[in-house]
Amino acid sequence: MMKQIFGRRKASKTADKESVGGRRHAVLNQHSGSGVADLSGQQQILSGTGHAYGSGNRVGFQESRINDAFFSSYFRPLPSIKDVPNTEKQNLLIVKLNMCCTLFDFSDPTKNIKEKKIKVETLMEILDYVKTANTKFPEIVVEGITKMISANLFRTLVIPPREKKVLQAFDLEEDEPLMDPAWPHLHIVYELLLNFVQSAETDAKLAKRYVDHSFILRMLELFDSEDHREREYLKMLVHRIYGKFMVYRPFIRKAINNVFYQFIYETEKHNGIAELLEILGSIINGFALPLKEEHKLFLVRTLIPLHKARCISMYHRQLSYCITQFVEKDGKLADTIIRGIIKYWPVTNSPKEVLFLGELEEILEATQPSEFQKCMVPVFCQVARCFNSSHFQVAERALFLWNNDRVESLIRQNSKVILPIILPALEKNINGHWNPAVQSLSMNVQKLFSDREPELFAECVLKYEEDKVREEELKLKQAAAWKRLDEIASSKVTSGEAVLVSPTLPRQPSGL
Repeated sequence: MMKQIFGRRKASKTADKESVGGRRHAVLNQHSGSGVADLSGQQQILSGTGHAYGSGNRVGFQESRINDAFFSSYFRPLPSIKDVPNTEKQNLLIVKLNMCCTLFDFSDPTKNIKEKKIKVETLMEILDYVKTANTKFPEIVVEGITKMISANLFRTLVIPPREKKVLQAFDLEEDEPLMDPAWPHLHIVYELLLNFVQSAETDAKLAKRYVDHSFILRMLELFDSEDHREREYLKMLVHRIYGKFMVYRPFIRKAINNVFYQFIYETEKHNGIAELLEILGSIINGFALPLKEEHKLFLVRTLIPLHKARCISMYHRQLSYCITQFVEKDGKLADTIIRGIIKYWPVTNSPKEVLFLGELEEILEATQPSEFQKCMVPVFCQVARCFNSSHFQVAERALFLWNNDRVESLIRQNSKVILPIILPALEKNINGHWNPAVQSLSMNVQKLFSDREPELFAECVLKYEEDKVREEELKLKQAAAWKRLDEIASSKVTSGEAVLVSPTLPRQPSGL
């Protein structure tokens, strides 16, 4: 019985060896006894340790990373693709792609120096092959390239620990950006993917089998990288993929939208919002008219709410460009956009107010007179509040609106409505603002109205004086009423009488 068991085990091992030997023999036959043959045989050994090309799973490479002796023995330079016959180029390319799926630990610069150099040289050779290709890439090459790229790029991003601030909130712009230590390899892989996507030899119908929804989603996840160099490459890649794979366009827009939703309503922490908005800026620029309802909903549900984040300064320029694009595409959206921005107008964040005023000026510059009339009252009520801001930069930026010819023209056409709104704020600045520059600018704006429309200005000044008198009278009446109540309460306390509530006063329901 024992002999039978051991006999079966020995037969099983012999069969395994024969199987491996058969595979090696097949590869040797493919390469016709050249110097590539032995290395291809070695590649089969690499595959046995999780080093198969296209696995795309970093966990499978852990054993290869740890076993330094293995690298020293088998991770060796291969012949150049240019130096082998045309019949062997494709096989050698697959072997090199397989080898480049190996990942290295860059936290220790002294580790695997030789192997890292070999990988850089191999990646550069593959990049040159993709750049100079003059025939369509076959499916096995497309699969090998995308799987090697997946293995190198798609990883768990290292997020540095951040010190918790008051109310668990912080500004991302205050943190030092990190540089990925693996960038010497990563940037070549990104360059390879970029050239592969935009190459005329890449068949979009074939490539979309491998550059699929999962590939795109994992690529969008990398936008949260701390390394700005990586985000720039990702931005270019999404541009190229959006242009080449037209079938993915709605999916890409939806996926980016979901990133924004998570940022707005959950985390308010993301490193790549500016780059994603820059991509959308060019996409919005290409929207056909009339705008689809889907695009208008994106504006209302995503772009406008992006104004509420504390770290808006990190992406405000790109956001403002996207918003202005919508106004230029469809002027009727101006009222919706302006009211949405006023809804999220900051109260205590002065730098953010300055950004909002700049964006408001750009929007007003693109707004048609008929649309301006719909929103001018809430706009200049907010502008008047900015006039009286104790932060001089906010007040100055609001008063600088009159330096814009287009905005000044809109104000002039509707001065009968706007002047009564802003005159009290101007008078308050002239009579009491602490900053001389703000006082001077307020006087200049007031003079514009008085010189251009003296009758309207005199009428508004008269109304302002009357309102001021009524306000003073009301304050005196209120002060007198409070004084009388105080005297009554004091007399009741000294006499020991209870202070009764008047039966004419409405009683609040107990709610029980």
